Parts: sequence; structure tokens; C-alpha cells
Amino acid sequence: MAQLLDPTEVMFTSFEPKMSNRFIMYIEGIPAYLVKAASRPEITNGKVTIDHVNVRRYVKGRSEWSDITVSLYDPVVPSAAQAAMEWVRLHHESVTGRDGYSDFYKKDITFNSLGPVGDKVEEWTLKGAFIQSAKFSDMDYTGEDLATVDLTLTYDYAILQY
Repeated sequence: MAQLLDPTEVMFTSFEPKMSNRFIMYIEGIPAYLVKAASRPEITNGKVTIDHVNVRRYVKGRSEWSDITVSLYDPVVPSAAQAAMEWVRLHHESVTGRDGYSDFYKKDITFNSLGPVGDKVEEWTLKGAFIQSAKFSDMDYTGEDLATVDLTLTYDYAILQY
């Protein structure tokens, strides 16, 4: 028997897409307007293989949240390099060789997607984020690129609030 289609599913329905350039990211110690670009959270579910006689079945294994990258503009004042290094020093102090407690260097990060009028339409919270790597952009006499700081952040888990 043929299934009847709902006209609202076939015909054009207006919607407002989320735009990748409408976002704001809140990281303690780093002004939000310095955030140039950021990747959104990504999760991968592992699998566990169950062998039985001559068949193989699978169930979900451990879930793992992938690292995100955040690119910061690096103006003269306030210096994104200085802000990033202050966070890095909570992880590891280069001068003394001292490492920090996770309670000091792990931060919760809030990431909002914005609608066309600046309203929050999506909110992610990244729990327990810390810097896995910090890259300070190269200098080049032949280019006219803006200086940036690229951070790779590892986090325990993410929550999509709405």
C-alpha cells in the first residue's frame, strides 16, 4: 500500500540556518572578542566485539570527545599570547619545572551559536578543558597576516544545553 506524503514535508518550509560566523566563546582569562575561530565538539563511540560461535555482534564501547582547536587574534594589547601563557603556566611553569594541579588549570568553557539578531540559539559547555598544545604564529617579513595563537584543547566531556 502506498504511503501518502504530508504536503508540509514535500513543499518548501522556511527555516533559519545557524551560521558559522555567529558565535561567541567564553574562556576565563581570554577576552571573547579575541576568539577568531573554534571547532565544535565531536564525539566518537567505540565498539566492543562479541564473538559467539560463528557470528560477531557489537555493542557500544567507550565514548571519546575529540580535541577542539581555538584560534585567537593576537593584538598588542590585550595580548592573546600573554593570556594563553598565563593559562599554560597553570599547567606547567617553565622556569621552575613545576606542574600544576588539575583543579587550577582545568576550566569550563561556554560556546554559544547566535541567531541573526544576536540571541543565543545553541549553547555548549565543555567541562574540564585544558591546553594540550599552544602554537604562536610565525613571523614573516613577506606577509601581511595577522598574528594568531592557536590552541588545541582537550576536555573531559561536552554538554549541549540547548
